[in-house]
Amino acid sequence: MSDRYPSDLASVLRMNGAAILARASVRMVAAFRERSWMIGDTVFPVLVMATFVLVYRGLGAPPAYEAFVVLGGAMIAYWNNVLWSMASQFFWEKEQGQLQLYLITPVSRMSILLGMALGGMVMTTTRSVVIIAAGLLLFHIPLPLDRVPAALGLFTLTLASLYGLGMILSSVFFRWGREAWYTATLFQEPIYLLSGFYFPVSALGNVVATVAALVPITLGLDGIRQVLYGELAHGLLPVGWIPPILLVLLALYLFLAHRALTAMEELGKREGRLTIRGG
Repeated sequence: MSDRYPSDLASVLRMNGAAILARASVRMVAAFRERSWMIGDTVFPVLVMATFVLVYRGLGAPPAYEAFVVLGGAMIAYWNNVLWSMASQFFWEKEQGQLQLYLITPVSRMSILLGMALGGMVMTTTRSVVIIAAGLLLFHIPLPLDRVPAALGLFTLTLASLYGLGMILSSVFFRWGREAWYTATLFQEPIYLLSGFYFPVSALGNVVATVAALVPITLGLDGIRQVLYGELAHGLLPVGWIPPILLVLLALYLFLAHRALTAMEELGKREGRLTIRGG
């Protein structure tokens, strides 16, 4: 094998790590280049969160329900990042004429997607922090600080599984071609409902909630609420079951993502239209 395509594991890991860092750094810089985007991505979501908090407050619901809304509003940012910074990304790169550059590089396509997602996570995390800070400072939601480390651990596992799903969607959206924009929009709103961003997902009923649990953010958010607020969270599953299930989903989604991305390339090679704009 040539030097361009190294066979030893250390070189492969180094090149893929460099690809992740390169794609992430571009997104990090771009996130703060347009200041108006920062306002739109931080201030306006707080208004949506505030609406639901005031509804619960007006109905006299327990303060924990207000906290559910704040946590859900923070997690929405990560789902949107998966849709627009991962699932749709290869399609947009193709339309801009840059996809061939990614395909000829001797690195995994999963590394490129991961770098894009990590870079986009900077603005995503900024939005989430602003939402949580607004909930704490403006609405004084209860937050048991001694339980936060356990919740952060579950949050990290949830994101890993969620981005595994995003890698699968990237190849699916790519094959749908010009409908990628509409497909991403179609996937956006239903997940707001099925994942229980603004209410306990168990309210959907066992059957619907179990199907919704295939999206890792559903189980992850449910588990985080249980860790922080116990029985008040009206959990779908016992919290001890959630980390193993998320690990299984992570392994499954990474496997399927690798197969899907490989199939996407092979199909494109046979049809000869993989990098053709509008194809």
